[in-house]
Amino acid sequence: MKFRFDRKKIIMCFAAVFGMGFFLSFLMLCDLGTDPCSFMNKSVSSRIGMSFGNWQLIINAAMLLIVIIWDRKHLGFGTIFNMVLIGYYVDFFDWLWGRAIPSEVFTAPASRWTVFVTALLFFMISAAVYINCDMGVAPYDALPKIITEKVSLKFPRFPKMLIRMAWDFSAILIGTLAGGVPIVGIILMALFLGPAISLVGKVINRKKPVPPDK
Repeated sequence: MKFRFDRKKIIMCFAAVFGMGFFLSFLMLCDLGTDPCSFMNKSVSSRIGMSFGNWQLIINAAMLLIVIIWDRKHLGFGTIFNMVLIGYYVDFFDWLWGRAIPSEVFTAPASRWTVFVTALLFFMISAAVYINCDMGVAPYDALPKIITEKVSLKFPRFPKMLIRMAWDFSAILIGTLAGGVPIVGIILMALFLGPAISLVGKVINRKKPVPPDK
């Protein structure tokens, strides 16, 4: 488990989670697509009449129990920050933007796409920072990692990428069955989140040059 106390990484992780919730609130108001997990949870919470934050916490808690039983090494401070805070950040900012920003900003084509692309970019950067902090991952992300490890033990040649793809597709399917409509944001997230994680990881882990000997 990654509950080591590294103040710098904890602060960075907390800030990244805040950024994810902040920019995710814009993505949801633009209604042009989000990541598969948020799409699923938003669709289900809307269908059952529950706030996004409450439903996200409930489903994360259920998945967390499975992770604790199967393999705890993926858990850490980042797990708690993610599963508890992001949903409530979205609820809060959704309420705030509804009072501070005219609704036309999220519906008029020019402003809608500008807000969407900007929010998507910074959401992916925030997510990349969060993952590269190595302070644990959300239960939603931990489960496919655990499944991949268990499958690889029995079937070493099985393509690992297919498990994550199937996991995300299942989330999209559940969201669709709950009444959501998967659109461009999910595709863009799938295409660019991986490269963003790699790029941010290189920046964070870049070593300072060693001064030459005198």
